[in-house]
Amino acid sequence: MRILSTAALYTALALGANAAVADMAMLEALKDGDMVKLSLASDPAPTSLEPFMDETGAEMTFADFQGKVVLVNFWATWCAPCREEMPSLAELQTELGGDDFQVVTIATGRNPPSAVDRFMDEIGVDTLPRYTDPRQALARSMGVMGLPVTVILDRDGNEVGRLMGGAEWNSESAKAILAAVMAPAN
Repeated sequence: MRILSTAALYTALALGANAAVADMAMLEALKDGDMVKLSLASDPAPTSLEPFMDETGAEMTFADFQGKVVLVNFWATWCAPCREEMPSLAELQTELGGDDFQVVTIATGRNPPSAVDRFMDEIGVDTLPRYTDPRQALARSMGVMGLPVTVILDRDGNEVGRLMGGAEWNSESAKAILAAVMAPAN
């Protein structure tokens, strides 16, 4: 299976896939394992302008990540599937994070900073941001009805994919899909 995923990844990169012009069939072919739950947008649309809070309490928006592919994960401290998937998100950030890619984790709802810190400490994750959406305004504006929900944004801030429920974000399939979205257009 790894050979198939790797072949699909290199095919995607060779084709110069970009979320704005990507062949949906090619991206669909990259889906395996948990990624079969990923819904790809046939017509990527701009995402919410609602602010969320950084660790200091300052407001941010997705515009702060313009130019990067962003994997946004909505979660909560009480969410068991969130606890299971968070280490894979941390691993993905460690492996791919940088100028082209960022994992943005947003605790939505009532998640006091002390509870967020305790959650991250308990699962041994220290490489992910601790953003919050205390009034759930961002989550509501993006149609997040349950947790976890993960949204992939292209470099222009358009939603190109959404996965409801937990997933292994450090899987070969997830990395192949993200590499295809990050690849420059020809």
